[in-house]
Amino acid sequence: MSRSPAPPEPPTTALPAGPVLGVSVAVWRDGKVLLIQRGHDPWRGAWSLPGGRVERGETLIEAVARELLEETGLVLGVPRLVETLDAIDRAEDGTVRGHFVIIVFAADAEGTPIAATDAADFGWFTLDAMDALTTTPGLKRIVALSAPA
Repeated sequence: MSRSPAPPEPPTTALPAGPVLGVSVAVWRDGKVLLIQRGHDPWRGAWSLPGGRVERGETLIEAVARELLEETGLVLGVPRLVETLDAIDRAEDGTVRGHFVIIVFAADAEGTPIAATDAADFGWFTLDAMDALTTTPGLKRIVALSAPA
């Protein structure tokens, strides 16, 4: 009598033990910054800078160039460091669902943007226009710091 193999265990979605390292980039053109509307959690539907997680073995610059290309189709120019921030996603009861340490850059970029991978949409916004948007935590402050001199 042969036994059928046991069904596979369901995948677990355990939270990482510590913060996740991420990058983002502010691309400015004609006094407006490029924002993407997030297509996935965390912060699905919120507007944010293009960016994402740094992969193992990847430098910060390699990560920000890859994320910008994946999310918008743009090719990164020479980036400058703007700020670091903690983005903490909390449930209504205060439980931490995710903690991201994000290194923010500003850079020129070549190409015409598209909404790709996890970007549901994209748009060019002035700093004042951001007041009408639902954004990721601290976005307006970061965008203001990234503005060209």
